[in-house]
Amino acid sequence: MTSSPAAASPLLLDAERLAALRLIRSENVGPVTYTKLVARFGTPSAALAELPDLAARGGARRQVAIAPLASVETELAAAQRMGARFVIRGEADYPAMLLRTDAAPPVLAVMGETAQFERPAVAIVGARSATAAGGKLARLFADGLGREGYCVVSGLARGIDTAAHEASLGTGTIGVFAGGLDRPYPPENRPLMRRIADGGGCLVTEMPFGWEPRAVDFPRRNRVVVALSLGVLVVEAAMRSGTLISARLAGELGRLLFAVPGSPLDAKSAGCNALIKDGAMLVTEPADILDALAPLDGRSNARPGMFAEPPPSDPFEEPGDDERSRLVRALSTTPVSLDDLIVHAEVDWSAAQVVLLELDLAGRLERHSGGRLSLLP
Repeated sequence: MTSSPAAASPLLLDAERLAALRLIRSENVGPVTYTKLVARFGTPSAALAELPDLAARGGARRQVAIAPLASVETELAAAQRMGARFVIRGEADYPAMLLRTDAAPPVLAVMGETAQFERPAVAIVGARSATAAGGKLARLFADGLGREGYCVVSGLARGIDTAAHEASLGTGTIGVFAGGLDRPYPPENRPLMRRIADGGGCLVTEMPFGWEPRAVDFPRRNRVVVALSLGVLVVEAAMRSGTLISARLAGELGRLLFAVPGSPLDAKSAGCNALIKDGAMLVTEPADILDALAPLDGRSNARPGMFAEPPPSDPFEEPGDDERSRLVRALSTTPVSLDDLIVHAEVDWSAAQVVLLELDLAGRLERHSGGRLSLLP
């Protein structure tokens, strides 16, 4: 007796969820490449089947490493042991705010209450080596915003991040990891992370289980922190602070940016003072942020269907050999915009997308801020 379509659907969903995890864990597949693959081939499983041929056409010198099913199953088992799970982009409990950003992570590992994603949120970030005054201010803002229904998002770092999470444990907080959920950083915040997960908050990362955070992973974490939020509050930051990366990302992602001013004689306030000079909103109490965010609270929570991806503006068409050669010759180690590349190579949008996807999977393409592209040396 054959199964009805309704009965088979959950099995298909499970297969596609596994395929999505394998696809994003495969070599040379990042969020942008994942999106283009699924847009072109329809489903993660169909995209997986095409990876070897695409990479070969892009000039790969060896076969692209596709994440084996066994490694994905091991990761799923690790998540289950921790009480965590995976949320695939397009599923109902994927964060709507994150979904609306470019290069949204295709897969998130989460632990705790994903209902926190439904609430309006404010990111609170700042110096790891916070002063006592800075910590007090972070707690004041986190407590005040939490009491008014806002979720507090931060990166679980020492200093300002820790103070903000601790002050919002009772009202709701989201902690974003730079590594795997089983590789918290800093290690001394493990008890805080457990309190967040057990107390109605949520822990989230786009990185695989077992992934030790590296320096380059923290800006990626900061991007998720900012993307989940309506606004970003900087409490303390020196001029060369990594916190200023979050401030820059707020501008790129269209989030409101707030900063607490400090003495011109205090080096740990220099970054905040500079942000205010550049246009960040000066705030001294939670009411300042609440007033600025009030018009944004009515945002839509509409979500796409399962595995919905942004459709390409034109159908994907296989380029000819001449088009492929012209586009590769037009690329160099100097970053260039896609529009300039298309004009110079005299190829259409569709052909360029296919060739760039092949180069990406072959490990020959580098993507830069602002959508610029270059060949790796």
